Amino acid sequence: MRVAIVAIFIEEKSMASEVNEILHKYSKYIIGRMGLSKVEENLSVITVVIKAKQDIISAMSGQLGNLKKVVSKTTYANKK
Repeated sequence: MRVAIVAIFIEEKSMASEVNEILHKYSKYIIGRMGLSKVEENLSVITVVIKAKQDIISAMSGQLGNLKKVVSKTTYANKK
């Protein structure tokens, strides 16, 4: 199991529901979440702390990053 932070940048408000669907799919692994809406015009930010196997974290981040107008970046804790 790994602990990671996934930063999600939503550049178009209409994509929020698709982002939330993906996060719901992985909700059993999510241990914390914070969202900031409208950091700038048409930019919202969600940070997610997740504890799961690396392939699960990568799958979630990849699905998020494949959405139009959504950027997803993952940072892992050093401890494996």
